[in-house]
Amino acid sequence: MSLKVFDLQCDLGHVFEGWFGSDHSYESQQSRGLLSCPVCNSGRVNKKLSAPRLNLSRAKEPTAAATATHAQTGAGAAVAAPAARQMAQLQAEVLHHIRQIVRNTENVGDKFAQEARRMRDGEAEERAIRGTATAEEREELAEEGIAVMPIPDFLDDDRLQ
Repeated sequence: MSLKVFDLQCDLGHVFEGWFGSDHSYESQQSRGLLSCPVCNSGRVNKKLSAPRLNLSRAKEPTAAATATHAQTGAGAAVAAPAARQMAQLQAEVLHHIRQIVRNTENVGDKFAQEARRMRDGEAEERAIRGTATAEEREELAEEGIAVMPIPDFLDDDRLQ
């Protein structure tokens, strides 16, 4: 299966990649508000002007022609490219580590607030958990001194389709 890879950018300027089955898939997800920035969770995400890429295989290295074509962009873009590339690499590494952390948690679903309180009170074994909580529940947990961190759905493999 081949995927189209688009450069996306949120309204706060964070740049990241989006992988889609087709142009239609991107447009559909965009129109339904399903896209969000992996850095700040902003839902205002748009495609950057760039040449879309197809990800056909991880085994293939970029060809010399593709590398040369990419290097022949305007002079201003060539100056900014290394910094943008480094930022994209850093963002990818951070997301990879966050996903690893999420994978090592137990999903307690909508019982998150209840289970967090049980752990605090010594009624349940302390462990890394994740789940869903309303804004009110998150606020109450914070007031009770229980630290919680919301994570975007796309970081949770259980919530991806």
